[in-house]
Amino acid sequence: MHVLDVSRSKLLTHPDRRLASAQLSRYEALVCDRGSGYPLPYLTGRIEFYGLEMDVTPEVLIPRPETEMLVDLALERQPRSVVDVGTGSGCIAVALANELPGLEVYAIDISPAALAVARRNAERHGVDERVQFIVGDLLDRRPSPVDLIVSNPPYVSADEWAALPAAIRHHEPRLALDGGSDGLELIRRLLSQSEGLVEPGGALLVEIGAEQAEEVREIAETVFPEEGTVLRIHADLAGRDRVLEVQV
Repeated sequence: MHVLDVSRSKLLTHPDRRLASAQLSRYEALVCDRGSGYPLPYLTGRIEFYGLEMDVTPEVLIPRPETEMLVDLALERQPRSVVDVGTGSGCIAVALANELPGLEVYAIDISPAALAVARRNAERHGVDERVQFIVGDLLDRRPSPVDLIVSNPPYVSADEWAALPAAIRHHEPRLALDGGSDGLELIRRLLSQSEGLVEPGGALLVEIGAEQAEEVREIAETVFPEEGTVLRIHADLAGRDRVLEVQV
């Protein structure tokens, strides 16, 4: 499908189609790369996220299905303005802008190369006029207070990094995965920087590792000690802790 640029149905209904030599060579090279462990989305340059086809390159993390939970939880709140911190491919920002036509979105990433991919995805789905792209380290370049902050930050610890599949360690950007020695360094900074940036009644949604809920809750309780603040941990479809919600 990728080499011929055809749909699955067209591929299956024309089994007698012969490949040109250049097409065959390209197909064989792609199969060889895939056999060596190179991630399929980087070979095809695309992946589906929240029903939308997204461009992906080795400069950005490959979106995972569990991250769609951040979009679901964000949509429940029907925000008018959102900051997506560490936007990467822009999958969260673009999905939210696509679902909420009146939404104002700030997409922040420390990597200009990642933001270029995010911008292409926003243009692809016609939401680029409502997404402002910002080069920044977490929230050091703070926008105005917003209704919602969402983030899938790096949260892999040093021990977990060593145990990751080789395909991830060798091909996906470490910048988007490495959360420091305990995996929580960027989450600590993000929560600290978030103070005062969420409108009253707004919220912060952060993807976390499956074993980090207790520690992340303790960090959040320290940063947001005010009476009335609500902290929740949401489990994904597999029953694993996946998202911290802080409602202020």
